[in-house]
Amino acid sequence: MIVLVILFSVVAFALASPIAPEARASHELPTPVSAATAMTYLASLTVGVDDNVPAYNRSRFKHWHIVSGTCDTRKTVLKRDGTDVVVDAACKPTSGNWVSPYDDVTTTVASQFDIDHIVPLKEAWVSGARLWTDAKREAFANDLTLPQLVAVSARSNRSKGDKDPALWVPPSASYLCTYIRAWVEIKYKYHLAVDATEKTVLTDYLAACSVEEVDS
Repeated sequence: MIVLVILFSVVAFALASPIAPEARASHELPTPVSAATAMTYLASLTVGVDDNVPAYNRSRFKHWHIVSGTCDTRKTVLKRDGTDVVVDAACKPTSGNWVSPYDDVTTTVASQFDIDHIVPLKEAWVSGARLWTDAKREAFANDLTLPQLVAVSARSNRSKGDKDPALWVPPSASYLCTYIRAWVEIKYKYHLAVDATEKTVLTDYLAACSVEEVDS
């Protein structure tokens, strides 16, 4: 809880001929719902105990799949989240600029960034995805319509792992509320459960984020 209090204080303040650069991107995943809406969503979520039986296996969430032409989900997110991105005939970014919203790390080399699932695949599994069909798990792992996939520094992605917000949130204060709102929206839209500690922490964060929205 000490960690949470500290975080609240932070919240309050080409292989082939290249193709022309993409239009400048927004550096953002699809906009999450407001903190107030997220609070309503959170109140409706089932509270349960994480269940890892049968045991989680990443291969049960097939990714990345082809989105369009030669562009798979990873390449699509890199194009979306970068600026001045140039891709080759295989849709692989050969140049561009990326900023990790989790920790503000920058790069011009796409391979240095990971595509993070805001609600991690294992977290989804123990929260209900173990009961889904393989097709639904694949859809979840490649979902570009909800605020679920974001290009981030490899370091921040490794630091997060499969932790929920009770154990990890982005170190960048400017992205914290976006992350929390997105987490709750994804859990709600996919009917995933939350554990008791997770719900308490999310409630506290959303309360702070709601104040921030009113004051802004």
